Amino acid sequence: MDFEKSGFSDLDMELEDLVLRKTKKYDRQWKSGYGGSICTNFAVKGNVIFFGACDYHVYAIDLEKRKLLWKFKTGDIIMCSSPLIKGDSLLIGSYDRNLYRLDLVTGKEIWRFSTGGEISSSPLETGGIVFFGSRDSHYYGIDLRSGKEIWRFKTGDAVSSAAAIFEGKVCFGSYDGYFYCLDLMTGKEIWRFRTGEEIFLLHPPLIYKGRVYFGSFDNHVYCLDLMTGKEIWRFRTGKYGNSSCPGVHEGVLYHGDRDGFFHAMEPDTGKEIWRFKAGDNSISITPLFHKNRIYFGSGDTNFYCLDMNGNEIWRFKTDGCIWSDPAVWRNEICFGSWDCNLYSLDTGTGKELWRFATSTKTQSPLAPPYDAYEVTVKKSVTREEREEEEKRDVNVQEFEDVYEAKSEYQFKVEYQQKMKY
Repeated sequence: MDFEKSGFSDLDMELEDLVLRKTKKYDRQWKSGYGGSICTNFAVKGNVIFFGACDYHVYAIDLEKRKLLWKFKTGDIIMCSSPLIKGDSLLIGSYDRNLYRLDLVTGKEIWRFSTGGEISSSPLETGGIVFFGSRDSHYYGIDLRSGKEIWRFKTGDAVSSAAAIFEGKVCFGSYDGYFYCLDLMTGKEIWRFRTGEEIFLLHPPLIYKGRVYFGSFDNHVYCLDLMTGKEIWRFRTGKYGNSSCPGVHEGVLYHGDRDGFFHAMEPDTGKEIWRFKAGDNSISITPLFHKNRIYFGSGDTNFYCLDMNGNEIWRFKTDGCIWSDPAVWRNEICFGSWDCNLYSLDTGTGKELWRFATSTKTQSPLAPPYDAYEVTVKKSVTREEREEEEKRDVNVQEFEDVYEAKSEYQFKVEYQQKMKY
């Protein structure tokens, strides 16, 4: 740690006297604005790949001819809400508060559905009903054909997460810290599970063998029973939370956290098998598994290829953070970067084959990755104070009370901290 920058240079203390404290809800995605950056997953049909960008546009790119087929302009940035192909149409949300249904071939608007807040939640569809969340705190079920509302469910805060569907249920997280399970047809709550902080998932929760797996900003990955919502296990990650969900391949879970670690875990127990350290920035993706290799991007601007034992095979560097899940087409692997480009690499070597630039090379504004956190000075607490803290949140591991000695630095610091991984 650089004490000069942190504001603690004149204090006589040990590193263990300092505590990293989360001081507000994660709001980085709401601070982004216009630019060419890409922060959505892709949808692929045939030779065409679809995605949204922060330049307000939805794109359709011919992968074989490597050229633009069409683009559609919304009224604000498209961030985190990934396109969904359903039949001959495409569904995607925008920060202009609308969910759009577009013609897959022409890109022309079929309908739009307006909500009371920005949409960064990715849509899902089953049985003719489209499901998605909004910053207005609601989760919606609307009719695919007409775009008319069927039901809405009120949570306690923004719903900015992707969801998963399983046997008549839809599961998603909210900024109110709860993970919800609703009935698909009625929107009625079946169960809810409380975590210690907000849930913001760029990618859908994992449904696997009757269980649901997801991450929370309380620094845990959770495994719950899908039928009851009861916790089976939790796995402690780093200090900066989780904004993604695990993937599974051949009976092993794989998960990236916001501290830059990529974990392999046992799905039944949550026991860690191995970990890989990328850079000092978030891994907020669900990995792709292809021909016994693992592919994922990171906030450190690199795209990685690992073997199944966590050994690096190659990496490819871009000029921006990578928060879009990769997609494979033939022997090419495609992903988007904050540097305003769609990249296509050779899956075996990681060599660039081609790239497509969005309408502007100006990157979108991006807040510091850890501005929801600050370093504070630890002090001892009484039993009464500790018991009161536990009453406020029974689901979170106890933290020490701290003095309000705020630090100006907002980037990641390396220091000793007592925690269990």
